[in-house]
Amino acid sequence: MKLKKSALAAAVWMACCNGGSAGAESASEKSAPNPLDEITVTGEREGVSKGETPATVTILKEATIQKGRPSHPKDVLNQVPGVWVSNLSGEGHSTAIRHPLTTSAVYLYLEDGIPTRSTGFFNHNAMYEINLPQAGGMEIYKGPGSALYGSDAIGGAINVLTRTPPKETEFELTGELGLNGWRRVLASGGSAKENDAARLNLNSTHSDGWHDHSGYDRQAATLRWDHAIPTRNASVKVVSSYANIDQNHVGDVNQADYESNPRKNNVPMSYRKVEAFRLSAAYEEETARTLLSITPYYRHNVMEIIPSWSVSYDPSQYTVSNDSFGLLTKYRQDFEPMRARLIVGLDLDYSPGSHQEDALKLTKTGTVYSNPSLPTRVYDYDVTYHGVSPYVQGEFSPADKWRVTLGLRYDSMGYEYDNQLSDAALQGPAGAFPAGGWYGHTPDGDVSYEHLSPKLGATYAFSDDLNGFVSYANSFRTPSQNQVFRGPRESSAARAQAAALSQIELKPVIVDNFEVGLRGKSGDITYETSVYHMSKKDDIVSYTDPVTSQRTVVNAGETLHRGVEVALGLPLDKEWRLDSSLSFSKQTYEQWAVSGTADYSGKEIETAPRWLANNRLSYTPPILEGGRAQLEWVRLGDYWRDAANTSEYPGHDLFNLRLNRPIGDKLEIYSNVNNLLDKRYAETSGLSGGAPTYTVGMPRMVWVGIQAKW
Repeated sequence: MKLKKSALAAAVWMACCNGGSAGAESASEKSAPNPLDEITVTGEREGVSKGETPATVTILKEATIQKGRPSHPKDVLNQVPGVWVSNLSGEGHSTAIRHPLTTSAVYLYLEDGIPTRSTGFFNHNAMYEINLPQAGGMEIYKGPGSALYGSDAIGGAINVLTRTPPKETEFELTGELGLNGWRRVLASGGSAKENDAARLNLNSTHSDGWHDHSGYDRQAATLRWDHAIPTRNASVKVVSSYANIDQNHVGDVNQADYESNPRKNNVPMSYRKVEAFRLSAAYEEETARTLLSITPYYRHNVMEIIPSWSVSYDPSQYTVSNDSFGLLTKYRQDFEPMRARLIVGLDLDYSPGSHQEDALKLTKTGTVYSNPSLPTRVYDYDVTYHGVSPYVQGEFSPADKWRVTLGLRYDSMGYEYDNQLSDAALQGPAGAFPAGGWYGHTPDGDVSYEHLSPKLGATYAFSDDLNGFVSYANSFRTPSQNQVFRGPRESSAARAQAAALSQIELKPVIVDNFEVGLRGKSGDITYETSVYHMSKKDDIVSYTDPVTSQRTVVNAGETLHRGVEVALGLPLDKEWRLDSSLSFSKQTYEQWAVSGTADYSGKEIETAPRWLANNRLSYTPPILEGGRAQLEWVRLGDYWRDAANTSEYPGHDLFNLRLNRPIGDKLEIYSNVNNLLDKRYAETSGLSGGAPTYTVGMPRMVWVGIQAKW
């Protein structure tokens, strides 16, 4: 089949946008579409019906992001059932999806289906590196990924879609001003001609920060070029993304400062500088029954940091750099009997990197750390991650209403480690706080992991408006390179060496997930619900000594994660609509005895609230001429601060307000107010020395903007 030139650009946009045509935000529509008709691209790296996907997938469309004008990833992600993203200042974040709030590598972050980082170099702040305010949509695939994804995709995969090039020449310019020195300029433009279409997005953001010494600057660019090859019924999509972030960190405060001095920053010298570049070229060739996809990619990441979380027990400054050369390949064959489909593929990843780290001497005055000095090199190593992952997935329909999916993935991966320092333990700077300190090292060598992951799922269409699914998925994640080769600071050389050698023996996390769900529509009411039961063996957790605050990475015996998630869309009349997300979960240590000194078996996991809720009431009166007013209520339930379940954060309720109004066809004005009632709350809360600590949430934040289009 050949495409006519007049239809060629449209075919490129539809074939290459990877789901950009999912439609407008349902919360602003008077008659919501059937969620079963939505198209999801994450599970199979191409568009498939959500109604035939045996997994929980939430699609945030481009209109949702454009109307929400997020200043932080949590502004949109926290609308998804069972998702809690915290703000760690700037755009820094930690995430909870069917897991406690964590910085561990249990989530896979993607841009147009391509991982933004190598498995071995995970960063919990991965959304830093993606130009989210100018995205063409997002998909949140909860639970272990399909056979097309390997390590890290156990809690979920977040796939950010790049924005589709326009059909005609267009340009957008957006400017924002707000409290705390908030300034943001967004520019986007593109054009199309015959076989080609392109779009360039630019983002420049600055904030002075609400906390002391918490400034933030960001520059980001995304360039996408789509090219059609009509003689082969093929297309090429080239995406280049760049981000540069310069951010001061914010530390925890104690109870007294939380109540009386919440702006206080106990780690004013802490910072993070990030540079990220990605380049990919996706080639797709399709016939009536086949699809061939070949996507080579390159990634470059550098991060320099003085971490805020370790100043009390292991103050340091380090730089991690990583380059990646990868290839994603996929071949799909469709068959006539039972609408059968076979997908085979091979993923390759070769990622050389390095880690240089200096231990620091800090001055402590009261609760404030400052004056980093006497840097002593304690780690300097090169490490290369490599992965080879073939997979196969089959689908068929034994009856009209059934769709069955079977998948199998094999991952062979590992690290090549080259230590540039002595293989013996090294001591930190003399007179440093904490005094002394030793850092263990392991000799040069290789560490490897292998895993076979089976997947099984089925969907059943009860009617055109009601669909159900069941699934089982086995998955895993390997330890990150710093968990394997960067040992904890210890009080003696012998203890440091023992700790370093023990981390080489860390086992991969193994996950078994069972899930059942329903989704559909009744009149104009849309709904989705799922129930999951996920067990994890050899979970990699960070044990914090309650007395010394020393942290050690270990394998826990087993953890259990169970929950139910519900999403509801309800039109109240022609002008009012309610959208709700609700989840309840219970997450426990089934088996975890720590060094014979503590046994947390049967305890609930810390920082894992049972209840999460998000309710959005939208009002679209004629006076706004296509605009909207939206009031959002965010509920975070209580949770334990520690593994021993001795101290509890009570949770909080926040309200946010969003307003926008078009002015003719070319202009739009808008305003967002976060924390409308100016409530004191904690983004995260833990324990230090047995006393509560708080990462203080931002008070009322207001910003206004104007967008012009040509």
